[in-house]
Amino acid sequence: MAMTNPLQFIQQVRAEVSKVVWPTRREVLLTTGMVFVMAALTALFFSLVDLLIRTGLGYIIG
Repeated sequence: MAMTNPLQFIQQVRAEVSKVVWPTRREVLLTTGMVFVMAALTALFFSLVDLLIRTGLGYIIG
């Protein structure tokens, strides 16, 4: 592995960071909203599946 001096390393890091495309405020809010909606839908789905399994087992056992 080739060693590089600290100044060269910092220059390379700055060059790479400048290539990063940062999301806009709108994109961040939109994707955050989508994450919350998907989490809510997933929670609803698993709650319904749990209810169906619990009800089915109640009929089988009881």
